Formats: sequence, structure tokens, C-alpha cells
Amino acid sequence: MLRPLSALIVLALASHGAAAQAPEPPYDLLIRNGVVYDGSGAPPQQVDVAVRGDRIAALLPQGAKANATRTLDAHGRAVSPGFINMLSWAVDSLVADGRGVSDTRQGVTLEVFGEGWSMGPYTDQMKIDALKQQGDIRYPIDWTTLGDYLELLQSRGVTPNVASFVGATTVRIHELGEDDVKPDAAQLARMQDLVRQAMEEGALGVGASLIYPPATFADGDELTALARAAAESGGGYIAHMRSEADRFLEALDETIAIGKATGERAEVYHLKAAGEKNWPKMSQAIDRIQAARDQGLKISADMYAYTAGGTGLTAGLPPWVQAGGPEQMVARLKDPATRAKVIAEMRDPAPSWENIRQLAGSDERVLLIEFKSEKLKPLLGKSLADVAAERGTSAEDTLIDLIIEDQRIGAAYFLMSEENVELGLKQPWVSLGSDAESSAPEGVFLKSSTHPRAYGNFARFLGHYVRDRKLMTLQEGIHRLTGLPAGNWKLKDRGCLAPGCFADIVVFDPAAIADHATYARPQQYASGVDEVFVNGVQVLHEGQHTGAKPGRVVRGPGWRGPAQP
Repeated sequence: MLRPLSALIVLALASHGAAAQAPEPPYDLLIRNGVVYDGSGAPPQQVDVAVRGDRIAALLPQGAKANATRTLDAHGRAVSPGFINMLSWAVDSLVADGRGVSDTRQGVTLEVFGEGWSMGPYTDQMKIDALKQQGDIRYPIDWTTLGDYLELLQSRGVTPNVASFVGATTVRIHELGEDDVKPDAAQLARMQDLVRQAMEEGALGVGASLIYPPATFADGDELTALARAAAESGGGYIAHMRSEADRFLEALDETIAIGKATGERAEVYHLKAAGEKNWPKMSQAIDRIQAARDQGLKISADMYAYTAGGTGLTAGLPPWVQAGGPEQMVARLKDPATRAKVIAEMRDPAPSWENIRQLAGSDERVLLIEFKSEKLKPLLGKSLADVAAERGTSAEDTLIDLIIEDQRIGAAYFLMSEENVELGLKQPWVSLGSDAESSAPEGVFLKSSTHPRAYGNFARFLGHYVRDRKLMTLQEGIHRLTGLPAGNWKLKDRGCLAPGCFADIVVFDPAAIADHATYARPQQYASGVDEVFVNGVQVLHEGQHTGAKPGRVVRGPGWRGPAQP
């Protein structure tokens, strides 16, 4: 039977209205019953988090009716953006094991590399030298630029997102080698061009590490020129400063001056006052940074939550003997006259260089944690004093002999006071970085020890310093790990938990989160983080890694490629 025309019109209009009001497709994930911290430092909200694809789709009133492919009950635990590791050395460990388990189990969803050295740009000779320096983790270097390396990680599959600064040291070696030389105008221009290229590939800025040769040989003008090249596209400057001890304040002034000259951000890596005689300088340094900030400068810092630093045993040698690279250093140390001169400088109570071993106060406070040589691995976990006593040689001779045998040996140096660690962590402009790899207590990683910060830095911060020591509120602590570093380094849609942000999400128990790694047993996982998502993909479930590797390259403001997904 034919319907009247008027009836057909009414039916069509009704059909159009129904289509217009059709429900949205279901969410991929709905996290219910959590206490949601958005990363801004604002008080938490009682809302449900809806995810579609790789983004936060909505924050819904708790208990609101919604369809989702999967629902996760947070049971009143904290739900926050994924944590950002502002100083990661996972460049090798993620090649060996892309899961990055020790950091994933603490809620880290973004690893930021580039403290002085970066994984490009390389020359052919730099690749050869880098292969010689590889330790337990060995792999071919089949890339040339920093961008190539980051994309290689993504294509191989890694759990966390990855980002990097371009290393000022790497750029210097690319053009000047490892000698104590000053670039001429043409060389400096080429170094700047390398920085510009890295910025176009997505680098966040320039990273420096100035106590280590050959970076030691770079002056302020060179560093400023590189930082200015990064600043042209909005990149900043971040530095392991020239001194964290006797010339700490002067080094800080240099960092602030570079930031002022570029107009972009400058940040101090692992802010500390090293050596007991320098501990009073920590409050002075904080006052200087705050004064610069009050003047409108973009100055900040990051820290790790421990009183011991970690670096090579070569930090106990004068820089000049290290000029030209490891092979020339070893050749010099084998010469009796040169060795005698080096030992005299190592014993000088007022050296002209940053003698990290001396700053530790005693050789009992220098702990050996990494060797390449299988022959030396039985010494892992012993102090330099222990090994010297076993060998019947002076501490200086022992250190030199070990370096001749194995070159750059990893060591933990007890340098800082607990009071200064707390003072630094209290500052609202301080974010967190582990200054370590991200690994697992298995396979190749069992061949060496490590610093406990590799397994506990972020959990220790939230558990010990935020919850137990009450240095700040939980929302402020989460902000330091998320929104603060993301905002500082222009990481678009990261470090936030709001519609449109990438779905990097951590669900953890604030009452239970804790570190368990110690200097004696550093490879102990943290606890209290239950669920972790990276780009909407679950990588940790009920505290166990799922094996998923959805990590992506996170690029800085100079990126000239296609829009990030």
C-alpha cells in the first residue's frame, strides 16, 4: 500500500533525526573508579577516563553510562599521565630489550636521551670507535643521524616512547675529533648546521656534559653558538654542568647565561652540590635559579632521588690525559713519567679539574658497578678501597690499572647529602631523571651491576619523598613527573590526562608505591604500579609486563616531517 506523501516526509525526518542522534562508537578502554590526576598539579578528580585509539577521548562523570570494549576498575587507585624520564641512558638497553622493564614497572612512558652524547650524527670513524666502546650489549651501528636511530628503535619495537637532545659532545667529535682544540669559524658553522639538522629530525635541543672530555674542552662561546642554532626552531639547552663542586656556582652562571643568550629554556641536569665542603652551595644555587626565573628566564633543573652519583672511573683522572679518546688515554697512562704526573694531580687537594673520586671523600665511597672485561667482573660491588687492598697497590695506581685493563668502568660515588636531596626535590621547577638505563634482572643485564636509580628512582620519589617525607602533595609530585617536563620541552599532548592527550596512563597505589633497589642489590623491581598504557596500548597489567611495544618517537619543536600520529 502506498503511503501518503506527508507520511513519507515525516518518516524521512524521523529517520534523519535518528541518524543525527546515533550513539558514538564504543570507547576502546574505560578506566573506572580511579582518583584522576591530570598532570597539571590541580587537585584530583573523581572521574572515569575514556580512551579511543591512542588518545584520551573523554573524562566522564564517575559511573556515567558508557560503552567500552574493555573496562578497567581502578579500585580507588591513582590514575595519572605516564611519567617522563628526563635523563635516560636506555639508548643501549632498549636495543637489547625493547621492553624497558625496570622503568615501565615504575610508570615511565617516555625516555629522554642526550646527556652530552647522542646516538648521532655519526661519521664513519665515530661508528668504528663506538663499536670498540660497546660493552656487554653489542649491536651493529647501521644508522648515521640521530633521527635515524630514534626511528630504528620505533621500527624494532620499544615499550616506552623515546625522545632525545642532540649531544654537544657528539657534534664536537663529528667536526673536531676528541682533542683539546677550539673550532674555527667554518668548523663552528658546520657544528651549528648539525644541530639544525637534528632539530629538523625532532631533537628537543642541545644536551651537554661538560665534566667529561672532550666536552670539557668546549668554551662558553661554542656552547652558546650550538644552543642558538637549536633555539632558531624553539629548542633549548640542557647541561651536566662544568662543575657540580668547587666551581658549582660559576658553572651555574654559565648555564643561566646561555639560556639568557638564546631566549629559550636552559636546564641543569641532576642538580647537586658534590662533596661535603660544597654542600652549603646547594641553597645558593637554588637561590640563583629562582632569581633568574623571577627575571623571566626559562631556567629549570632535574634530579635523581639518591645521594650517590654514577659515572665512569675515568672521572678520577685529569681531563688532559683523556684528550684524543680512550686509546690515546691508555697509551699515556702506560708511560711511567706521564703516570707519575697523573698520580700527582689525582692527589692534589685543590685540583683545577672536577676530581669526582676525591669529592667522594674516601675510596670506600667509590663502588665499582660495571666492567666490560669478564676477567674483572668478580670485582663488581666492591669499593675502590677493597680492590686496592686486595691488589696491594695505592688507590691511584689501582684506578689507573683498572682503566688500562678496561677503560671506562662504571662506578657509584657517594657525593651528596640527604638534606640537599630533599631541598632540591622541594623546588617546584625540578623534574626527575634516572640517569640510568632501563633493563631487567635477566640475560645480558646480569653481566653487570647498576645504580639503584635504574630500578627505583620514580617509585622512590613518589613513595619515600612525596608520601613518607611529605615534601609535597601527590598532585604536585605527579606534576613534576608529567606536566612539568612536558611543558618545559614543548612535548605536545604528552604529560597530560585530558581529552586529546595521548593515552599514556599509569594506575598506581599511592600507599604502596615503593623502591626496593639498594646499592648492594640494585636489580630489584619497584612495586605499587599496577597498570600502564602507552599510546592506548597496555604494557603493564597487574604489575607484569605484557610484552607490548607501542612506543613512538616524540619529536621536538623543530620537526619538519609529517604530523605526528
